Amino acid sequence: MTAVAAAGPELLLLADPSPSFRRRVLTELVAAPPDDPEVADLAKRRDDELAAALAGGQAGDRDLRAMTWALCRAAFLGFDRSTPTVEALAEAMLDRQKRDGSFPLAAFHRGAEDRRYSMMPLQSALPLRGLAAAGYATDPRVERAYDWLLAQRLEDGAWPVGIASGHAGYIAGYRRLPGSDGCRVTTEAAIAALVLHPERRRSPETRRALDLLLQRETRDESALGSEVERLSGTGVVPGFVTAYARFDLAFILELATRAGAGPDDARVASIDAFLESRRGPAGLWEHPSRPELSRRLTFELLLSRRRLAVGDWAGTAPSLPFHGTARRRGGW
Repeated sequence: MTAVAAAGPELLLLADPSPSFRRRVLTELVAAPPDDPEVADLAKRRDDELAAALAGGQAGDRDLRAMTWALCRAAFLGFDRSTPTVEALAEAMLDRQKRDGSFPLAAFHRGAEDRRYSMMPLQSALPLRGLAAAGYATDPRVERAYDWLLAQRLEDGAWPVGIASGHAGYIAGYRRLPGSDGCRVTTEAAIAALVLHPERRRSPETRRALDLLLQRETRDESALGSEVERLSGTGVVPGFVTAYARFDLAFILELATRAGAGPDDARVASIDAFLESRRGPAGLWEHPSRPELSRRLTFELLLSRRRLAVGDWAGTAPSLPFHGTARRRGGW
């Protein structure tokens, strides 16, 4: 099995300069075995990419936010806990875990407005995604963090921004979640962590939250590929409360299909149809702001569409037009 066995868009993806990315294309799209000579050769040429991915998130950095995204970037390149430097970073994060399973809110660099909160689900949702992506999803310590995160849900199945002075935080307009008193950004972050767990990804809790998230009907083309952009290593660490501020439809499709959503879900099918309408004549999706990332955006969408084709779950909540007008919820 070699690159010449690839056909269609896959062959175009193999023109990417990244050895790590080409290796993922061969193993995940073309189905080349790990012992394929080309796969093995690419694996030997990834050290510089790993070092760049982990930069800014070294164990000595006290910002769990930076450490989290360093793990996510490494996982995007195909590295996991079997790599010593990835394992060291993950263990440094877990060393800071609290007894209740959460991670200390004070360990994240945040803005002044965020410091009034005594609890924010993001304090565990963000580290969980990085740890799960690195292969720690079923580690007992990580399972405790999942349990803590689920315990913070609202009655309707979403997650709040957090608790400040005993009250649920204010939901800014862009964070609104249709049909819920929860926060769209926090709920999306929780789903992003849950869908990386081999069992929890299809749980009723994950799918209930996804059902709420999929109610938001918007087609923000400028946000398309924003997740791929930051996982590709822009050098910019996303904010804390704004971690998922942009509504990236490629990422929403990934979350839905990882949770088992199939073509019978009309909302997911609508997103897929919209994205297909934006596909270029060569079979690639163009990144709206960074054309050099178009291959990586295409790769993620091709993987999502493969999962979509075999998905067997369909939610029941209706699509609701999104309006970003700010509104107070939760009494604060």
